[in-house]
Amino acid sequence: MACDPRLASRVASSFRDPSGFVFKDQGVLYRQVNRCYEEAFRVLDESGLYNSLVSEGLLIPHVQVPVENGMDDQAVAVLRPEPISFISYPYEWCFSQLRDAALLTLDIQLRSLDHGMSLKDASAYNVQFHEGRPVFIDTLSFDIYREGRPWVGYRQFCEHFLAPLALMSFVDPLASRMMSVYIDGIPLTMASKMLPGRTRANLGLLIHLHLHAKTQSRVAKTVASAPQSGMSKTALKGLIDNLRSTVAGLRYSPTGTVWADYIDETNYTSEAQKHKEQLVSEFIDGINPKPEVVWDLGANTGVYSRIASSKEIRTIAWDKDPAAVEKSYLATRAAPDPFLLPLIQDLTNPSPSLGWAGCERDSLAGRGRADAVMALALVHHLAIGNNVPFGDIAAYFSSLGEWLVVEFVPKEDTQVQRLLHSRDLDYLCYDQDTFEQDFSERFDLVRKEPIRETSRVLYLYRGRRT
Repeated sequence: MACDPRLASRVASSFRDPSGFVFKDQGVLYRQVNRCYEEAFRVLDESGLYNSLVSEGLLIPHVQVPVENGMDDQAVAVLRPEPISFISYPYEWCFSQLRDAALLTLDIQLRSLDHGMSLKDASAYNVQFHEGRPVFIDTLSFDIYREGRPWVGYRQFCEHFLAPLALMSFVDPLASRMMSVYIDGIPLTMASKMLPGRTRANLGLLIHLHLHAKTQSRVAKTVASAPQSGMSKTALKGLIDNLRSTVAGLRYSPTGTVWADYIDETNYTSEAQKHKEQLVSEFIDGINPKPEVVWDLGANTGVYSRIASSKEIRTIAWDKDPAAVEKSYLATRAAPDPFLLPLIQDLTNPSPSLGWAGCERDSLAGRGRADAVMALALVHHLAIGNNVPFGDIAAYFSSLGEWLVVEFVPKEDTQVQRLLHSRDLDYLCYDQDTFEQDFSERFDLVRKEPIRETSRVLYLYRGRRT
């Protein structure tokens, strides 16, 4: 059935590229290819580049549907891409996720040059994590290569990938959060000033970041600011190879933060740990129907997230600590888990709606509700560490998902004592009875179990239907 433009709607973030746009019709995602992109789209197919990238899992596959499914008369093709299970953003990625996305982009550019094409942009938002690995999602980013033409995506690559990666490596692993302010990439002049002087001894960073930044300030950010004008294809490949070596050489060791080793430092005995894992598994199995999506809030390194993902449930493992997320992602990469996606998120300041008209990037809550939420060893950090009342925590959790697996950690627990030690308030209302009363305003209790050899209690709640 042809698309009805009165019912279909463009995706709000898809407006920058005249080559086409993404839209939804009856809940299905499509990409319209506009007339002005017709020649490049034909070359993408006939050159074998599309098949090459898709066969190696580098580009999201699509099927073509009748052109009558387009939204207007500019359509020359309409694609139905394979759905991405969850849309995440670069400011929610750990260091290795951003580096893997950068290397993917460069590998695709090199492959494109071999097929007579070139990426016309290098936005980090062209990459998503799908089934445990990064994949390129913008089928219309490819243009026909012309000999001597510079790589027009060079500056964008440096601002979207190289600058944040260098800052994450040499300054702070949370530097990627700056991309929620600079959604078009971190300015190279700013990154150059923030990086320590020793980074100028790194030839790649010297050329692609520091000297590039100086050139930008003199040439008013024109494409010609990149040291590549008039390059042959061989020289351009050399530039991309050098960029790739520079990115691959950046390092970050996930140590030295408060929460990276949190689970190892808790007062769980091996029996208590085993019992908690058993209960979490049973509680998830007790959710009916089986959840398709679980959000693990405060997931740390993903120990309990993997209980859900092992049941083939798509699981987002959120944590605010970059070292914990880095460890979780590296573990997922070493032992591939297509159902688990670790991401950085500070629940006290969650990702907001951003960009043009506040619609280019969705907020955390704006990306849909989970079927179930896990909040293990988290509530005391919110209630004591951030002074959030139980009732407000319950209300927020209920807005994120219908089912809730939540752990209450009482005052006598050593982890709570550590929090209280640095606080002046008495937190007289921080007790189990108040917790249960406030959560009962939003949820119905399904199951409640103490964790062996601890004073902690695990609850399975279901959102109260109105």
